[in-house]
Amino acid sequence: MITPWGELAVADAHVHFFSRGFLQLLARQREGLTLASMEKTLGWEMPHEDPALLAQRWASELDHAGVERAALIASLPGDEDSVAAAVAALPGRFYGFFMANPCAPDAAAKVAQRLAAGGLRVPCLFPAMHQYSLHDTRAVAFLEAVSAAKNPVVFVHCGVLSVGIRAKLELPSLFDMRFSNPIDLHGLALRFPKIRFIVPHFGAGYFREALMLVSLCPNVYLDTSSTNSWMRLEGCSLESVFERALKVAGASRLLFGTDSSFFPRGWHRAIFDAQCGALQSLGIEKEDAASILGGNLKRLLS
Repeated sequence: MITPWGELAVADAHVHFFSRGFLQLLARQREGLTLASMEKTLGWEMPHEDPALLAQRWASELDHAGVERAALIASLPGDEDSVAAAVAALPGRFYGFFMANPCAPDAAAKVAQRLAAGGLRVPCLFPAMHQYSLHDTRAVAFLEAVSAAKNPVVFVHCGVLSVGIRAKLELPSLFDMRFSNPIDLHGLALRFPKIRFIVPHFGAGYFREALMLVSLCPNVYLDTSSTNSWMRLEGCSLESVFERALKVAGASRLLFGTDSSFFPRGWHRAIFDAQCGALQSLGIEKEDAASILGGNLKRLLS
């Protein structure tokens, strides 16, 4: 892709794969909610029932944007097969991420099976959404199972959690921010040094705590995705966020992401442009830009 630093290989670390299966799982959460009513309410392009065709849709979209690879996230427990099918349909094009609840029955055994099967690489934990502490013995057992996998990586959502599709569909969002602090990951990151942990959205409002975590744990990475609307809470700018993150994490532990999710919007180019603008204003070198915009993700999941 042509960037302010010239031609660079770009990889997006954060794309939600809103499959037909994902929407069907959501529909079960409110009486009378159907795919047809969702389409009318959301104004979205409804995904094909075959996730491989949705994968093709994303591949075409990313090709048009010049994005080389992307992490696709199964955004509800139970929709893992959709992303697995997408990854299998286009080998080498996508990385498979999937939401998991470590407190669900047999979660540790199931994640071990998923990772051993290949295709799906990164379990995604949402403690506030599923209302558990990362220090729960079941969460620790889950991480022990992940740690046994080859090249283990775990995504942990911290901070403010607002799911726009749930609000639009009037679905309850009974999230508990007691379980949102990145500091909760500190002891676990030290206990499981083999696992590389990704904290998205710069900690989503717990930026200071996320930086403390990164400074103490070399196996923790920050993803830069979304509009980062939490910045309004701290009165800071994207430039200042990147500046502080670069000072603490360095360019080698920042992963560019957009938080793209649905069509017809497709890949969220405005996020990319804003982040490139912020990095350019800081005067970073081409080598560091290449790492942040794609190189780090590919090295992490190689």
